[in-house]
Amino acid sequence: MIFVNDLPFSTPTPSSSTSQGKDILLALLENPVLVSASSSFKANPEKKFSVFDDDESNPERSKVVYIFQREYATVNPEFVDFVGTDEATTCVGLAIRNRRNGMTSVAHMDSPEIVETGLSQMLSLLVDDNTEIELDVHLIGGFEDVSLQHDNGTAVSESQTDLDGYSFPLCTNIVQTLWTREEKFHIKTICVLGHNTRRDLDGIAFPFFNGFVVDTATGILVPASFDRSSRCPDEIIRRIRVSTSYEDTNWNGKLLETYDTDTDRFKIAPCRWTLRQYQIALSLQQYSDSEILSICSTSPTAEAPDFVDTLRRNWNYMIEHPHWMETFPKNQPRVFERGTDGRWRRC
Repeated sequence: MIFVNDLPFSTPTPSSSTSQGKDILLALLENPVLVSASSSFKANPEKKFSVFDDDESNPERSKVVYIFQREYATVNPEFVDFVGTDEATTCVGLAIRNRRNGMTSVAHMDSPEIVETGLSQMLSLLVDDNTEIELDVHLIGGFEDVSLQHDNGTAVSESQTDLDGYSFPLCTNIVQTLWTREEKFHIKTICVLGHNTRRDLDGIAFPFFNGFVVDTATGILVPASFDRSSRCPDEIIRRIRVSTSYEDTNWNGKLLETYDTDTDRFKIAPCRWTLRQYQIALSLQQYSDSEILSICSTSPTAEAPDFVDTLRRNWNYMIEHPHWMETFPKNQPRVFERGTDGRWRRC
C-alpha cells in the first residue's frame, strides 16, 4: 500500500495486469510532491566519507554502517548514526524507516529477481503483526540507461515508450511490490530514472548521484559517497561474496545478510568460490581495462574511475587464495565489532 503526502496513492486503471507496475512507477515519477522532493534531494551537497579524514566533525567519526551491492542492513538508531551505500549505476538503493522507533533498513538492489524476497528480509525487523505501522520509503539510484529516442532522432518521454535496460525493470518491480503489500509505505523520495540522470555534451547519460546515507536519528536522507577506506569492514571479501552468490542456491532471490542488528556487528557468512570461478578470475585478468568494462559492467560509460581496479583486486585475491576455506576456516563467518573509535575490528 503506497501513500504520498500522507494520502493513499492512486493511479488510473492499468490497461493490463502486466502494465500495473509501470503505470504506478510513471505516476509516482510525475507526482508534483515527489518531483519537488527529488529536486530538494539533489540540491543537497554530497556528503563524503573517509576513514582518513582527520576532521573531527566528519560524520565518519560517527557510527556508520556501509552496504555493498546486493546487501542489506537493518540498523537500530541506538547503535548506528548513519547507514548508506554508493556505487549504484543501474542498481537502486532502497531505504525504509519505521516512523515510530527509527529502525532503518537499507538495501542495494541489483536485479528485479531479488525484490520480493529482499523486501520481506528488510521488513522482518521493521514491522511486527501491526500492519498499521507507518514506514517512510526512499528510492535513490538507477538512471536512463536506455536511449529515449525515436528512430527519427526525436526525444520521447518515459511514458511514451516501453523501456528495457536494467534500471527501469528494477524500479518497476520495487514499486509494484510496495503497492501489493499490506504495510503502509509513505514514498518520500523517488530520485530514479529521469530524475537521477544527467548527460554530457555528447548526450551520454550518467547517474546524478550514486549513493546516499540516512541519518537514523532524524530520518533525513542526503547524497553521499564513500572512499575505499570507508567501505568497510572486509571490503574485498564482501565484494567477492556478491559475485559468488549468483552460483550459490542458498542466496537465490535473496539479499545478502551481513550486519547483525542486535549486536552491532558484521558477520560475513562463508562464501565458496569454485574452481570455475577461480579460472574465470584468471581469464578476466588477461583482458584490457576497456574490455573488462565492456564485459563486466551493465553501464560501462557510467562507472566510477576505480571500477576496473576494484575488479582486479577481487580477482587477485581469489587467485592468491584459491581455496575458500583459507578465508573461512572451519566454515565459520568472519566477525567484526566496532571499536571505541567507531572503526571496525575483526574479532
